[in-house]
Amino acid sequence: MLASIPSELLRALRLTLVVAVVTGLVYPLVVTGISQVAFHDQANGSLVTRNGQTVGSRLIGQQFTKPEYFHGRVSATVDPNNPSKASPYNAANSGGSNYGPSNQALIDRVKKDAQSTRQENGLPSGTQVPVDLVTADFSGVDPDITEAAALIQVNRVASARSLDSTKVRSLIESHVQGRILGIFGEPHVNVLDVNMALDSGEAR
Repeated sequence: MLASIPSELLRALRLTLVVAVVTGLVYPLVVTGISQVAFHDQANGSLVTRNGQTVGSRLIGQQFTKPEYFHGRVSATVDPNNPSKASPYNAANSGGSNYGPSNQALIDRVKKDAQSTRQENGLPSGTQVPVDLVTADFSGVDPDITEAAALIQVNRVASARSLDSTKVRSLIESHVQGRILGIFGEPHVNVLDVNMALDSGEAR
């Protein structure tokens, strides 16, 4: 029995090396190669470029606050070095607020944000605001808003840019993406895409 230990150890070492090469080198290289060929943009982060410069990703939202831009969802992300400090759309520390629907802090913030949204967009008091404009998602970096959330901002954006609101509305409609597989989620638009389209003059 003792005499067989060296050969068994050698066999185990060979097996370990084979498994390590196959699962740690060959398999990742094959999967990476396939993804680069079949899903090149997605495999590289769905990056968005302008004039050769990377300006963002279609998968990670950015905070837009100027009136001439469409605004995204509320983001509950915080500074990873200071959890008590808000840092909207911080992909390095993504996450939701974890507030339940009965949490008074959440209720108060939603009411405040709903009123701010009405004021910013010139809407009458009591106008229903699309829920995604006043609630955060589970990641804090949602890049999309619903079609309704985009359309409610059309007049503000058009006015800030001195554009025809009809053309801005048409721009939104042209960027609407349907439900996933036709059944999941809501029709939505990518905030970065429509804002870049505005900057490019597509609504003129």
